[in-house]
Amino acid sequence: MHCAQSNELQGYMSIDQKCNPLSLDNQVCFSLYSATNAMVRAYRPLLNELDLTYPQYLAMLVLWDNEGISVKTLGEQLHLDSGTLTPLLKRLETKGLVSRGRSEVDERVRVLHITEKGRELKQFAAKVPEKMRCKLNIKPEVFSELKSLCDQAYMSLTQAEKE
Repeated sequence: MHCAQSNELQGYMSIDQKCNPLSLDNQVCFSLYSATNAMVRAYRPLLNELDLTYPQYLAMLVLWDNEGISVKTLGEQLHLDSGTLTPLLKRLETKGLVSRGRSEVDERVRVLHITEKGRELKQFAAKVPEKMRCKLNIKPEVFSELKSLCDQAYMSLTQAEKE
């Protein structure tokens, strides 16, 4: 498959890169993979202090902003299927951070509520984003552009899956 952007990209590549498109150094996917692994490793000591894994932390971020959200909506926001989300939520329940209940509007819908312990954890978690920005050591505008590019890549790839 060949696309118009491929021709544009050729103009930015060195002779060596053009000659070997299968070189690991030429793979955007490897750069993203490596950065993701490094990011999760950088989060680990901060999240250990909160007794959360990275996926649990992401779930709590959504829940702190969306009290009473449905399990389905949480899964959609985190891009997780129920097979992955259910055990994650059970662990958060076991830790006493969230509780699951039924929607008052539709009893078939499971909703999530933050417990008092979960609310208390939020004040400690509030320090994590700034600590991570310091670890990344990049300018705020570059940080914002990086996030935007990652979001754009996700959207493009998700759309391509549907086609």
